[in-house]
Amino acid sequence: MTNFIIITGGVLSGLGKGVSTAAIGKILSSRGISVDVCKIDPYLNVDPGLMNPFQHGEVWVTKDGYEADLDFGHYERFLDVELGRDHNITTGKVYLSVLEGERKGKYLGQTVQIIPHVTDEIKRQIYEIARINNPDVLLVEIGGTTGDIESMPFLEAMRQMRMEMGKENVLFVHVTLVPTLKAVGEQKTKPTQHSVKELRGIGIQPDILICRTEEELLEATKAKLALFCDVSKLDVISNHDVDTIYEVPLVMEKQGLGDNILSKLNLRERKHDLKDWEKLVYKIKNPKTNVSIAVVGKYTGLRDSYISITEALRHAGTANDARVDILWVESLDLEEDPSKVWELEKADGILVPGGFGKRGAEGKILAIKYARENNIPYLGICFGFQLAVVEFARNVAGLKGANSVELDEDTPHPVIDLLPEQKRVKQMGGTMRLGEIPIIIEPDTLAYEIYKKQKIGERHRHRYEVNPDYIEELEKHGLCFSAKSDRGRRMEILEIPDHFHFLATQFHPEFKSRPIRPAPVFKAFVEAALRRKNDVRS
Repeated sequence: MTNFIIITGGVLSGLGKGVSTAAIGKILSSRGISVDVCKIDPYLNVDPGLMNPFQHGEVWVTKDGYEADLDFGHYERFLDVELGRDHNITTGKVYLSVLEGERKGKYLGQTVQIIPHVTDEIKRQIYEIARINNPDVLLVEIGGTTGDIESMPFLEAMRQMRMEMGKENVLFVHVTLVPTLKAVGEQKTKPTQHSVKELRGIGIQPDILICRTEEELLEATKAKLALFCDVSKLDVISNHDVDTIYEVPLVMEKQGLGDNILSKLNLRERKHDLKDWEKLVYKIKNPKTNVSIAVVGKYTGLRDSYISITEALRHAGTANDARVDILWVESLDLEEDPSKVWELEKADGILVPGGFGKRGAEGKILAIKYARENNIPYLGICFGFQLAVVEFARNVAGLKGANSVELDEDTPHPVIDLLPEQKRVKQMGGTMRLGEIPIIIEPDTLAYEIYKKQKIGERHRHRYEVNPDYIEELEKHGLCFSAKSDRGRRMEILEIPDHFHFLATQFHPEFKSRPIRPAPVFKAFVEAALRRKNDVRS
């Protein structure tokens, strides 16, 4: 039978419940316990696909084409798994299911209420996720903060689950904050006490506390938390600041979290091996060199908007024994003052990530032009691929006014156009070209040299593509489309053969990057940036 670990959060948002959840999963899987994970998002949106990155951070795309919360990235990277749409529950999904059931007469004339109908639907969806892979443990992360009105039905459903299945099968882990006031230098336990009191008020007593703090929890602090929150000192885990998030499982394991969880759930480990993870963390913390990468985007005010990009760069850096220093460049600043493009001189490589809309697009095009003309390694992702086509069309192929239809419907040269099937789309949510799609790479190209195989699969999230009417003209002037999909109809990778390293992908390779197995295009890009850095110095 599957056991359940419910992870809640208290005091404030942004404490890293996703990382804590992923770390618990890593600890258990390293002991031979089969683990699956799901995320509960209490917002009314059916999924986060239409949410502003400034509010919510990046949208993660699963292999099966579901637009998910960024915590899915932590789960997949730490556990090296591929999750799907069934692993996410939102208030929107739950209420949609309940209301559709009511319209079909499912409730036989009953007054449909939060309890029991909504809470029963929440439990049903969680049990369905457990049946997908039948794991030893299903980790259930509840988004939001304890006390939020949005999460109340989910917490009530979890309380009912524990009553139905027994304490030995349902474990509650509460992630909370222990701040240190600089004026007095004391670790303050009161926020955690109040957060636990809030949980108790709805009938949930946490079994384990994971405490986010700047410095490691003092023994006196642990003792105080144990006393006032009715847990053992062993149940109080310090999750203090570390050099890399990949160190978190090691920090928690050192405090006995793995043994504690196995004991509480009556599980027996089948192995005990975190050696590869320890080697990874050592390598991350002890780079032999460094390299500077400029990321030119329009959501740089919230770094979570590009979290998978930054993690993929760090994975690639570790594979090249290098620390990647990211230089954040706001594309709107370049757009408003083109002279600022010279700031890119500091970078060993330039990356333009995905995005949507007109704001900041011309700034990104300026950065792409600078990379192309100055022989600086370039990597474009999705929108960065499309804008590379626009820049090349304007400044090399001589197509004056060339643009994407997304940015200018009246452009004389629509080198980027709406996908044909998108022209019939009326509804916005979940309707882009999404998920993993097979791609064929041309031999004797940089792309083939990077992937070392002809057929690959990568994840997509876009509505626009290279206009096939312009491909011949662009190729005539030296642009190479080195990978295609849909029987050669759609361009997937572009490169400029006589450039030091200029490559862009219509897909999002960052979603398949793993700490021990970096995305090939990111690894090659960082490697090229290091080569250029060494060439410039020599």
